[in-house]
Amino acid sequence: MKGKTKMNMKELRQKINKIDAGILQLINERTKCALEIGRIKAKKKKEYYVPDREKEVYERLIKANKGPLSSKSVKAIYREIMSAALSLEESLKVTYLGPEATFTHLAALDKFGSSVTLIPAKSITDVFIEVEKGRADYGVVPIENSTEGIVNHTLDMFIDSELKICSEISLEVSLYLLSRGKMKDIKRIYSKPQALGQCRNWIESHLPQAELIEVSSTSKGAEVASREKGGAAIASELAAKVYNLKIIGRRVEDSASNVTRFLVIGKSFANRTGKDKTSIMFSIKDRVGALYAMLQPFKKHKISLTKIESRPSRRKAWDYYFFVDLEGHCREDAKVERALKELEKECRYLKVLGSYPVGE
Repeated sequence: MKGKTKMNMKELRQKINKIDAGILQLINERTKCALEIGRIKAKKKKEYYVPDREKEVYERLIKANKGPLSSKSVKAIYREIMSAALSLEESLKVTYLGPEATFTHLAALDKFGSSVTLIPAKSITDVFIEVEKGRADYGVVPIENSTEGIVNHTLDMFIDSELKICSEISLEVSLYLLSRGKMKDIKRIYSKPQALGQCRNWIESHLPQAELIEVSSTSKGAEVASREKGGAAIASELAAKVYNLKIIGRRVEDSASNVTRFLVIGKSFANRTGKDKTSIMFSIKDRVGALYAMLQPFKKHKISLTKIESRPSRRKAWDYYFFVDLEGHCREDAKVERALKELEKECRYLKVLGSYPVGE
């Protein structure tokens, strides 16, 4: 363009340095505001982590973003800014189904960022126990996979636990074949049952002779494969870095859309955002048409149910609990409150597991 001289590399870098100084100043000013809010919360004995506020920040920024940064990149940047502020407000502790480099670990990083204290737990039961005993502020557990279905262990834990679901995370799961050696040398593949199931067709096509060995987690599989000649693992890309393995096969999952949903569990309800989900569990009275009757209040009040699962109660033969996800907030949406009151009159037992922002 006439009358406009392009800057050279040195000038562009100087401009970036100036912009960086401004960004740094603004980030610190933002953090000071966040710390002041934290002090107000402490006085009022409120939770430091607020899922509804987090969702509001992301939505506002993504709406205002004009590029060239993608919405995903903007969210990732602000996740770390908010994570750093949280770690200064309080030493926030989050436990997750470990070990390190599992997909639950990745989900915890996706939700809370890398500045909070992340603590691996050996089992889903241990995640619940750590939060119940106050040794962790929140826990992250898997609940379902788009290919392999529900995680029954997580559902069963809610039967006796008083913890609440305060947020959810949907994570696109990409699986990798990891090994020390080459594809032709692989004799055994280690991973958790769900991951092996998600790659069944790929394995049959590429490594039909390999022995499939189930272990407690994808990371455990990577750990074993790192010590064994002829061993391989189905795990995350992060596991390759942690256990110093080569990526032999990329995106080996059979389904192009392989998503796992995780729950964040804590001790309190999230506030309403206007786009919320409520999870409940109930048991029914032993009579003909009981389940049909239980679902009528939702139909009457035009409430959409997004999931229903049943689990044996473990206390009485042929006695079942039903787990339901529905649209709306249990405390701040009048029609949801009315439907739950009507349901409570008809069922033997009703428990609200939480109301929380719908995950993206």
